Amino acid sequence: MNTIKDLQPTCIWKNFHALTQVPRPSGHLEKIQQFLLDFAKEVGVEAFKDPAGNIVMRKPATPGMENRKGIILQAHMDMVPQKTPESTHNFETDPIETWIDGDWVKAKGTTLGADNGMGVAAIMAVMESKDLQHGPVEALITADEETGMFGANGLPEGELNGDILLNLDSEHWGKFVIGSAGGIDITATLNYKETDTDPEDIAVKVTLKGLRGGHSGLEIHEGRANANKLMVRFVREAIEECEARLASWHGGNMRNAIPFKAEVVLTLPKENVEDLKELVCDWKEDFEDEYKTIEQGIEFYVEEVETPKTEVPVEIQDNLINAIYGCHDGVIRMIPVYPEVVETSSNLAIIDIEQGKATIKILARSSREDMKDYVVKTLESCFNMAGMKVETSGSYGGWDPNPESELLHLLLKIYKEQNGEDGIIQVDHAGLECSVILGKYPHLDVVSLGPTMKSPHTTTERCLIPTIAPFWNLLRQAIVEVPEK
Repeated sequence: MNTIKDLQPTCIWKNFHALTQVPRPSGHLEKIQQFLLDFAKEVGVEAFKDPAGNIVMRKPATPGMENRKGIILQAHMDMVPQKTPESTHNFETDPIETWIDGDWVKAKGTTLGADNGMGVAAIMAVMESKDLQHGPVEALITADEETGMFGANGLPEGELNGDILLNLDSEHWGKFVIGSAGGIDITATLNYKETDTDPEDIAVKVTLKGLRGGHSGLEIHEGRANANKLMVRFVREAIEECEARLASWHGGNMRNAIPFKAEVVLTLPKENVEDLKELVCDWKEDFEDEYKTIEQGIEFYVEEVETPKTEVPVEIQDNLINAIYGCHDGVIRMIPVYPEVVETSSNLAIIDIEQGKATIKILARSSREDMKDYVVKTLESCFNMAGMKVETSGSYGGWDPNPESELLHLLLKIYKEQNGEDGIIQVDHAGLECSVILGKYPHLDVVSLGPTMKSPHTTTERCLIPTIAPFWNLLRQAIVEVPEK
């Protein structure tokens, strides 16, 4: 067995393989949108692209099932484009290369796109099935979920006809999600006039990489290292002890991923370079010790580079370093009634400082609106003190749990019948589109589920093969047993 097309159930894996051949990074969805429209035409179901770029498909009820509640199957079409430093992959043109490693499907040097390609593949399997008995079925495949839920936010009211919604964007088989956190993007910016570099100084680039990174919702509680937060500790001491000056900083590249790499260019007197190199070695040892049970393969090294002509002015530099140092990152609070679930967190995702502009991007999450507002004001206060302008965007509310959901109890019943054990009811800290869709269609009964995946949004993303068949079996049976209106 050499390719994922040979895996069972074929109806899921052949569709997922087809999706891996179509470039679909967030923000570049023209090819996948056309692919889905062509697929719908080929299998004979109604389909259209709405004004927000979402693809909607409709399949009428099979004879005798017309009186069943309409079901909406929902997933998102875009994927997070992350790749290893040595990868030459172009996400806008190249297919994803998959491989089988025991019970897991992985990608070669990139994210896999099982988040949320597996959900889309399952929807395609339902739409093309000729033997599945079902009531009215709709598919809602949303655009640009990973960069701000733009498709869900732009979903027109009155476009969907269904009564219940199955979101297929969860990553733990056997767990049924009935609530999730809201989120908001926070961007701090500052324009400054660069100052000339001392002509006697030399420059070095310090690189921190090899961290695990990860999903800033699902894995924020695991204590993984944030490359930006580690780097600021070193930079501050380099400024204090080695007379270093900051010329540039680039760390992280996705707002919803824990940054696994950061690099800075520093200038300093030539006679202090050896001291700085020793400082790098000392901090590498400290980082390895601090994260010895969490992170493996931390790389932290220095190399001499061409000296830039300009650098960040001292006062601006110090203000930025203080703000980055003081900025909260990670878990803020757990849910009091679900103490195993994160309630509120922030992820210091992206730092770009160079050529007269500093930009810092953070994704804050909370299942409480008042705590979301609290973390926004906390971060706003931090960056305002550094003279930065702070703006928010992409806000979406949390999804309030409904443990009495009729759909939930149907899924739990089928799960126990098929698997001989009870399913787990869960509230997620990751943001799901359910909350946004419910804001437009408040009558919907909603549950989220999916097969098991690990480390979405990273180059170690993988999908657990043995969970795909039971996921498909449950989905099929749930569609058959959808109750009457």
